[in-house]
Amino acid sequence: MFESLKKKLSGTVGKITDKLSREEEEAQKSEVQEEPGKIDAEKPEKADTEKALKVDKKKVKKADEKRAEKADEKRAGKSDEKSDKKKEKSDTSESEQEKTINEEIEPSEKEKKGIFSFVRHKTISEKDVDDILFELEMSLLEGDVALEVAEEIINSVKEDLVGRKIKRRSDVSEFTKEALKKAISKILEVDSQDIESLIALKRKQGEPLKIMFVGINGTGKTTTIAKIATHFMAKGYKPVIAASDTFRAGAIEQLTHHADKIGVKIIKHKKGADPAAVAYDAVEHARAQGKELVLVDTAGRMQTNVNLMDEMKKIQRVIKPDLILFVGDALTGNDAVEQARKFDDAVGVDGIVLTKADADAKGGAALSIGHVINKPILFLGTGQSYSDIMEFKPEWMVEQVFGE
Repeated sequence: MFESLKKKLSGTVGKITDKLSREEEEAQKSEVQEEPGKIDAEKPEKADTEKALKVDKKKVKKADEKRAEKADEKRAGKSDEKSDKKKEKSDTSESEQEKTINEEIEPSEKEKKGIFSFVRHKTISEKDVDDILFELEMSLLEGDVALEVAEEIINSVKEDLVGRKIKRRSDVSEFTKEALKKAISKILEVDSQDIESLIALKRKQGEPLKIMFVGINGTGKTTTIAKIATHFMAKGYKPVIAASDTFRAGAIEQLTHHADKIGVKIIKHKKGADPAAVAYDAVEHARAQGKELVLVDTAGRMQTNVNLMDEMKKIQRVIKPDLILFVGDALTGNDAVEQARKFDDAVGVDGIVLTKADADAKGGAALSIGHVINKPILFLGTGQSYSDIMEFKPEWMVEQVFGE
């Protein structure tokens, strides 16, 4: 799922890491190999650096000889008074000499600072990442990510990276990955709806929760209603379905087939009947029977069909749904985003259900649709069976895209 999006983001991490690591290595190599005459006055020359690290080999050799002589004396058992005095004097002299040698061997803190201070850590500039982020933006657009979403991701990543100091290759990879994660999480950050909390609230009021489903034909809206009914039945709730799509031939029969298979009551009238009247009857049935959910199907329509849009608005006026969910096909990418925008303009969308998410390699619709209309994705359709539906969690998608 979302393999293409995952590949694009992973590729970006690799490209930025390779480019900046290469530039950092070249910069450090250049500074180390730079001729003394060209080095800044504050930087020690290479010759001075080497001189600071040189050791007086003669002194080291002399000290080694004295240590060897001392060991021979011990083995030979020389312990007369003269030798003891000589030994005492020698030990003192030798200790001082060793201290001097060690001081000469080990550079001072000032020397250390001078020796190593010329190795600088690279600071990421806008120029370093511009080309690669432009490539990423083009890739996101090709992957059906909406333009405003792609631009926001790029700007967020650039803001996080520019100015960061890198010390090692792993830093670049970590910084880039975290910047992309933050950008994607921010895009998916839309206030969600807790349907079970809403059900509990409506139950206290003695009312069912009314959910109206909108979208165009072919997105899997009818099947999605059956899946959501199954989802809440598994949690112990009792739903009723309203067959308010009285326009499309076969729509009532199709929904009846699904309702019978999952064992849910369906309220229906004949083809061509008033869709609002069907929805009203379903709500009354739920009230009378103490059912918690009314799931209202509506005619699949193009957002440009004025008559059908007016019909949908009538259903909205009559039953006053608590939630209006837009059902979109993830495989249609930006088309689903534009449809959601039009339906939101017409009746106001409260949440989104994306179907066929299991077959969506690009991930553009899942990434864009909620951000564009500022409404949460609530469910993803993940297969053909009635149980193949899952509640959407932003952190789950981030894991899908950045996980192993």
